[in-house]
This record gives sequence, structure tokens and C-alpha cells, in this order.
Amino acid sequence: MQTSKHNQTAIQRSTLIDALRTILVDDAILFEQEDLKPYECDGLSAYRQLPLVVVLPETIPQVQAIVKLCQQHEIPVVARGAGTGLSGGALPHSEGVLLSLARFNQILDINVQQRTARVQPGVRNLAISEAAKKFGLYYAPDPSSQIACSIGGNVAENSGGVHCLKYGLTVHNIQQLKIITIDGELIEIGAQGLDAPGYDLLALLTGSEGMLGIIVEITVTLLPIPERVQVLLAAFDDVVKAGEAVGNIISAGIIPAGLEMMDKLAIQAAEAFVHAGYPVDAEAILLCELDGTNEEVSAHILTVRKILQDSGATEVRTARDETERMTFWKGRKAAFPAVGRLSPDYYCMDGTIPRKHLPRVLKTMADLSKAYGLPVANVFHAGDGNLHPLILYDANKPGELERTEAFGGKILELCVEVGGTITGEHGVGIEKINQMCVQFKPLELTQFHAIKAAFDPKGLLNPGKAVPTLHRCAEFGAMHIHHGELPFPELERF
Repeated sequence: MQTSKHNQTAIQRSTLIDALRTILVDDAILFEQEDLKPYECDGLSAYRQLPLVVVLPETIPQVQAIVKLCQQHEIPVVARGAGTGLSGGALPHSEGVLLSLARFNQILDINVQQRTARVQPGVRNLAISEAAKKFGLYYAPDPSSQIACSIGGNVAENSGGVHCLKYGLTVHNIQQLKIITIDGELIEIGAQGLDAPGYDLLALLTGSEGMLGIIVEITVTLLPIPERVQVLLAAFDDVVKAGEAVGNIISAGIIPAGLEMMDKLAIQAAEAFVHAGYPVDAEAILLCELDGTNEEVSAHILTVRKILQDSGATEVRTARDETERMTFWKGRKAAFPAVGRLSPDYYCMDGTIPRKHLPRVLKTMADLSKAYGLPVANVFHAGDGNLHPLILYDANKPGELERTEAFGGKILELCVEVGGTITGEHGVGIEKINQMCVQFKPLELTQFHAIKAAFDPKGLLNPGKAVPTLHRCAEFGAMHIHHGELPFPELERF
């Protein structure tokens, strides 16, 4: 009599749990449905999947033993940080182990002379700056979720934040990684200096979404806290004018620490949520933060204020003190949860475009919003062209999620059309995997798979994410496969 697939899974789970108990204590192994439920999705809730089992190791040897066990039995492994991701990158595999790094939450060392911090991957982004503050230092990349998101997840997705315009993304602010390979080997990538000989594997691992190795330690770069920081808030009666003002500021040779944009719907939602003092009748606002020495900031404020007024701003305010500066930013950083109050569901997109095309893309998105019958609240890292359109919808209405996904796909394809990319900081995960077929050609995708195969020949690390198979792209209709041949067929298994 043939064993059912369900019974095969149950046997596999039972055997796996027994093996895991030789590595971990019982409370570090979760397998009951009610215990697995909190891990079924990340911050993007449109996709859900229960894992076979969840493990919560505390030491590097434990992670090595778990990975070796999974490799031996060809069990998929999905690494997870704080679960705040927005592309489905930490979505569990139904037949795999979800490896949580939440217990790797220690700041191991702060080297004031070298201006670095050595931290475990489960450390919260904001906790690094809080710990470094007493030394007059801070960690620059600051995603809006920095109060909760983990630094390991930031590396996996190459996260940015409102200050990435001047200070760069995660990849520009780390020096070393320790990772565990699918073979269970612990390797160190990068150097204590600003450069290291050989291939730039540090950049390769940053943004690799857990597909090449499991990060267990990060050395980040710390920066001196600026002498002065000040924010200007500019209101506009036309979103296109606000977009043009962004280009005008950069063209003047000024690189703000942050240059953020919100449209009317996002402004009204944020103001109702946190009472930041935003002008709710404005079609768009810009938040422009300037930092540096007292003299530098004073000069730049005068220049930027004039640029904003010449660009059509109806109002320009300068934060009077640190409290008002933080209030201005509180509204921007709370924009995502604020918009969540407007609709049962929203779909958060993440694409990047050349700044010069911002007015055109804003107009086209408005046209698409009308065509699909779905409102959009726009929140942008405008200075570096990173767009975050939030499409409002109701998943309880039949077909509305599918229409929303189609709309989101059109936005990403528009980004590619104007010379941009389908992600700026949220990663690809499963959400944007079809649009990877639009952005990259078969030969480029083949090279991605070659890199994956070099690190993970059996395709066990976070399978099905970030890089589509050519077969998937052919089904999506984005490319044609000659002679029916697919490279690296072993990566197609999951």
C-alpha cells in the first residue's frame, strides 16, 4: 500500500525533530501548528506558508550542525531575521526548516578608534546607534522599520532608509561578514580595512536574500554624529513640481542627508496618525534634511530654501528645534502603518528610477491608478529615486488582490522602462520574481544561477526566491528558451 504524501511528511518531520533534539534544547524547536503560525509570513502578508519546523539556535556551532543536517537530508533552509521584510523573502518552505536568528541578538564589540561595531544578525538596526551614541557615533542606514528590523535582514536585503542618499545603502556601511555555507563551514568575508584583495564577495553576499549563505556576524561602519542637523519641510500644490524640485536641489551640488517625498493621500494618513504638523491640503511635501558643521548647514539651508521657493513651493518651514525635526520625521517613518488605516489591505511596492524621470513616472502611475480603479499613496526616497507606491485594496473582494498585483507589476515594469530597477531596498523575494524576467535577459539570469550553484549546488538555501528559473520566465511570457534546455536543472527542484 502506497504511503500518502501527508504521512511521508509526518515521518520526515518526526525524524527531523529527533535529529534536531541532538543539537538544540526542546524550546528551540517549534513544530506544532500554533507555534508555527507566527512564522508563516514576513511583513508582506499577501503570501503565507507554514514551515515544516522552526529552529531558534543561539550559537554558531548549532547553526553549523543544523545546516549540515539539512544538507545531508536535502531539506530546504530559510533564514529569518525579525520578519519585517516586504517582498516575501523570508516566506517559509512547506517542506523545509525555518532558521530564526532572533536569539543572535548581541552587540559583541564597539571599536571607537576604527569606528566599527561587531554585531550578531538579530540585533535591531536602531540598537546599534543607541549603543554607539555615548561614543559620539551612529550607524547611518535607517529603514523606516529600524526600531524592529534586524541588521542581518538589512544585509540580506541591502536595506537603505531616509539617509541612504548621502550615506549609502547597507552595502556601503559594512566591512566584514561571517557566514555559514550550506556545507556548514564558517567563512569570513571582507576585511577590517576599507578594501580587501580578491573578488568583492562582501557586495555579492549583501542583498543575496539568504540564497548563498547564512549570516551569523556583521561588522558595520560607524560615523561621527554630525555637529548640526536640520530639516526643511516644503509643501507643493502639484506633485510634479515637487518631483522637479528634487532634481533642482541635487543639480545645485547639494547632497542632503535625506530627501523624502509624500503625496496628498500619504500626508493626510500620516497627519491623522501621528499629528506631525503636515499641511493636509498640499498635493505633496518634501522633507529635506541637511547635516554637517554649523556653517555648512546654515549656508545650505538658505540655498535649498530658495531652490524650493523657485520650484513652486507654496510653503517652506525649517524645523525650529530637535523636537520638531523628529516630529517631521515621525510622520514620514510612520507613513506605512498610517496608510494601513485607510484600507483593509495595501500592497507596498519598491522600485528605483533615475531622478530625472520622477515627474513622468508620477504622472503615469496616476493614470494607471485610474485604469485599475485602485488608489495609491506615494512615499518616496525621492533623492535617490527609490519609489514606495502603496496600492490600497481589499483582499476580501474577489479578484482585487490579483488586480493589485497586476498594477504593481506594471509599476515595476515602468521603472525598468525608464532605466531603473525593480527594487531599491526591499529585495525581490517572491513578490517581484516575475519582473526579474523583464529586467534581465536569459544570459544574465544564467550567470545568477551559476553563482547560486557555486555556493549552493543543491539549491537548498531559500529556494524559489529572488532569481527566477528560465522556465518560470518562459511561462511568464518574458523570454523564449531555445531547444527546451534549462541550465542548472537541480535548482528547479523546489
